[in-house]
Amino acid sequence: MVEPVLLWRRLVGAQVRSQLQYRTSFLLDLFGSFLISFIDFLAVLVIFHNVPQLGVWSVREVALLYALSSISFALTDLLIGHLDQFPQKIRDGNFDILLVRPRGSLFQVVASDFQLRRLGKAMQGVLVLVYALAALHLHWTVGRVAMLVVMIPAGVVIFASVWVIGACLAFWTTDGGEFTNAFTYGGNFMAQYPIDVYASWLRRFLCYLVPLGFVCYFPALYLLGKHDPLGLPRFLQFASPVVAVIAAAVAGTIWRGAVRHYRSAGG
Repeated sequence: MVEPVLLWRRLVGAQVRSQLQYRTSFLLDLFGSFLISFIDFLAVLVIFHNVPQLGVWSVREVALLYALSSISFALTDLLIGHLDQFPQKIRDGNFDILLVRPRGSLFQVVASDFQLRRLGKAMQGVLVLVYALAALHLHWTVGRVAMLVVMIPAGVVIFASVWVIGACLAFWTTDGGEFTNAFTYGGNFMAQYPIDVYASWLRRFLCYLVPLGFVCYFPALYLLGKHDPLGLPRFLQFASPVVAVIAAAVAGTIWRGAVRHYRSAGG
C-alpha cells in the first residue's frame, strides 16, 4: 500500500512542478476556477433573496450544505476529474498500453493527470464553509468536530466512486460522458441542497441508489442538531464512512469486471 502512494506522489509531484513553471498562467487559471465556482453560490443567494427559507432550511444552513458538497466535489475533481477524458483512451487505443504495465489500470488512469488549478473550486468552498460556520454559531463537541473531519473524505470517496462507475460506461459505449456528468457534476449540484425539498422518487434515488445524500445532507443534520424532516433513522447521520467504503468496493468491482471483459480497441 505504501509503495503505490509513494509512486503517486512522485508522478503528481512532477506534474505540479511542471504546472508551476508558468506562475502567471497558473494563478490566472486558479483565480478563474475560483470565480466560476463562486458564481454557483450566487445562485443560492438569489433563491434566498426571493424566499425566506427553503423548506425548513435557512440560508446559513444551505450555505453549509453547499460548502461541504463543493469542497468534497472539488477535491474529487482535483484527483480524478480527468476521467472525463477516459472514453478517448478507449477509442484511440491508449488504454491498451496501460494493460501491459506492471501497475493497476485504475491507478495508472488516476495518476495520469493532476491539474492543480482545480484547487480554486475547493478554496471557494472553504470560504463559504467559514462563513456558514461563523454565522451558525454551532456548539462544538468532540462528535461534531470528528464529523466535520470525517465527512469530507467520505464525500470525496462517494463522489469518486460514482465517477469511476460512470467512466466504466466507456467500455461498452462510444461515449457516455454526458450521462456520467448527470451523476457527477449534476450530483454535486443536487447535493448542495437539502434532499427533503426534492420529489419523493428523487429522494429515494439520492439516498439508496446513488448515495449522494450521504455526502453532506445526513452528516449536516448531526452538525446542526437538526431533526430530519424526512423522519429517517438517526443512524443514517453517522453512516457516511460506511457508505463510502461500500461505494468504493462497488466501484472497484465494476472497474475490474469491465477491464476483464475489455477486448481492446481492435478487438
